[in-house]
Amino acid sequence: MKTVLIIGMGRFGQHLCRKMLKLNNEVMIVDRNEEAMEDLLPLVTNAKIGDCTNEEVLHSLGIGNFDLCFVCIGTNFQSSLEITSLLKEAGAKYVISKATRDIQAKFLLRNGADAVVYPEKDIAERIAVRYSADNVFDYIELDEEYSIYEIPPLREWIGKTIGEVDFRARLNSSIIGTKLNGITSFLPGADHVFRADEHLMVIGKKKDIDKILKHL
Repeated sequence: MKTVLIIGMGRFGQHLCRKMLKLNNEVMIVDRNEEAMEDLLPLVTNAKIGDCTNEEVLHSLGIGNFDLCFVCIGTNFQSSLEITSLLKEAGAKYVISKATRDIQAKFLLRNGADAVVYPEKDIAERIAVRYSADNVFDYIELDEEYSIYEIPPLREWIGKTIGEVDFRARLNSSIIGTKLNGITSFLPGADHVFRADEHLMVIGKKKDIDKILKHL
């Protein structure tokens, strides 16, 4: 469990808050607009109405007590930049700020952000990959080079084990999980037998997994 501060209760901030709560974290939320927080008030540990570009408001939150501080302001980049900088100055341990463009990310990182997220960009890329290929059930980009794909097994693998296919050595990728009837099992052994009705979670370089996709 971690203590989490989320500043900005737009759509992204609200979704992030709900997910953090489901993962049993203690969450405090802050927004200028009380209405933006109404649905979450019964759920969170604490909430405050205020403008975090005001140093007094920010310091009143006890920034040093949070493991993670998220800046989720999407409509006013100047405010996002100021709050990111003020958080670090106030002793924030780890600051994650939302960006919509690369130039914003550069400024945020220079002004105190430890990490930057691109929710709209990440979702758009994930949807594009998933729906442009007939046999990709899900897709998660890890960085510019590596990704995780959820795919069916090739016909020639069915009835064989991972070891017999020599998956890692021959395909330069790894199977980190299998999904059958909606249930995921992680880290299958070399003796796992491929089934026609299962999905595989495959991690590797995009160029290597693309070679597999061409045979699906």
